Amino acid sequence: MALLPILTAPDPRLKKKSQPVKAVDAEIRQLMDDMLETMKDAPGIGLAAPQVGVLKRVIVLEIEREDTIVGPLFMANPEIIDVSDDDATYNEGCLSVPEHYADVVRPARVTVRYLDRDNEQQELACDGLLATCVQHEIDHLDGVLFIDKISALKRSMILRKLVKARKEKERDGAPDPATKEIEHASAL
Repeated sequence: MALLPILTAPDPRLKKKSQPVKAVDAEIRQLMDDMLETMKDAPGIGLAAPQVGVLKRVIVLEIEREDTIVGPLFMANPEIIDVSDDDATYNEGCLSVPEHYADVVRPARVTVRYLDRDNEQQELACDGLLATCVQHEIDHLDGVLFIDKISALKRSMILRKLVKARKEKERDGAPDPATKEIEHASAL
């Protein structure tokens, strides 16, 4: 297993839509293992393949909180097939939007269909934090960040802070190869 670099907003690769995997084979299982290790090291409770620069519909989750213990879960081609009528609000954060949090409203319960680590189709009913996490990670597969679900003003403030932090980090060390892509995307 290997630790993978986690992309941070406003990296334009995070806004791209991921492609379905044909099957969960050895290559996808290795990606899942590397993503799980990366997520745990960060630390986080969910990670989507686009966050590590891989545009494949793959997510991993593991929640170990007082009220929720789940996983690890490995999902390829996850799709939400049912949502509740009622909503829940969680204060969300993201490994690709480090040190920033915001309340996001999402369906309180969802059912997700996916291929597991053994390439078997599964369905899972999710509620509470797990429902929020599944929806958050699936959003990543469609190029959507949690900050896309908050006010434009708050999103703009967060993105400015992230760009500033990236520039300060570059002044202190090696340049981030994503910077040129970000500056190009910002100019568009």
